[in-house]
Amino acid sequence: MKHDGMVLDVTALTKRFGDKTVVESVNFTLEDMRCTALLGPNGAGKTTTIQMLAGLLRPSSGHIRLLGVGNDGDPRRSIGYLPQHPAFHSWMSGREYMVYAGRLCGLTRKAAMAASEDLLDRVGLKAAARERIGGYSGGMKQRLGIAQALIHRPKLLILDEPMSALDPIGRREVMALLRDVKRETTVLYSTHVLHDAEALCDDILLLREGQLVEHGSLSEVRARNRQPVIVVETEQDETSRRWVQRWLQSEAEYVSGTERLETGIRLVVRDLEIARDAILRDITNAGVRVTRLDMGQTTLEDIFLKAVAQ
Repeated sequence: MKHDGMVLDVTALTKRFGDKTVVESVNFTLEDMRCTALLGPNGAGKTTTIQMLAGLLRPSSGHIRLLGVGNDGDPRRSIGYLPQHPAFHSWMSGREYMVYAGRLCGLTRKAAMAASEDLLDRVGLKAAARERIGGYSGGMKQRLGIAQALIHRPKLLILDEPMSALDPIGRREVMALLRDVKRETTVLYSTHVLHDAEALCDDILLLREGQLVEHGSLSEVRARNRQPVIVVETEQDETSRRWVQRWLQSEAEYVSGTERLETGIRLVVRDLEIARDAILRDITNAGVRVTRLDMGQTTLEDIFLKAVAQ
């Protein structure tokens, strides 16, 4: 990643709990006005990393520099944070909660009220501002959580799994909000929903067992890992099953990897044209009943699975 317009610089970040190292010597930077997805399987160290960046956990070693503020300073004035499981005072209204959050961030009551009105409108909660939070849907609560994280106009917005507990409608609402937010501030969010990351982020950080195994812009990461892929799904007759089994054991020089699917096979190939012609010819000769045939490039999910399996 480039260092121009850098908002966050993380060097050799490490966190140990007793004799267990949860995050090990992680280095990365975040640039101004870009959205970065922190990816990794459960237990990879995503939440621990985010809590250290947000100032909730002290690193065992390493340095976090945010806008010139190091480990010994207090970066919270420049950070907006939403945990994975935010807690709200259910008896408060949305407006009361926003003013409360603004006052905690050091805003005057007048400034907190003005910011609250603006943000509740932006996140689509203006009509529900007087309603108790206990009656909000999951999507409404998550949008309220993002609004409170923005109330002091942070330079960096950190979100831990912001869409993990949402239904499809709530996820769509939050995705639309984050697309708007990333136009005005730097966003870092952790997720295991790779489709969301592809749709929203500019950059990715991929953790495996506490170590950073892939990072860069989404286009750079794709370019480094790009491989042609052919997916063939078939009917479940004996002829088709035998054909799939034969290709799973293929030693053709143009095939670099195979994976059995529930109803077919996925082949990673070295030369898409040669592989396509050979596979189509073999499908015809063998009389295989094909229900789906896709040809393309590796996805972020492919890159993720490859990185965490190494």
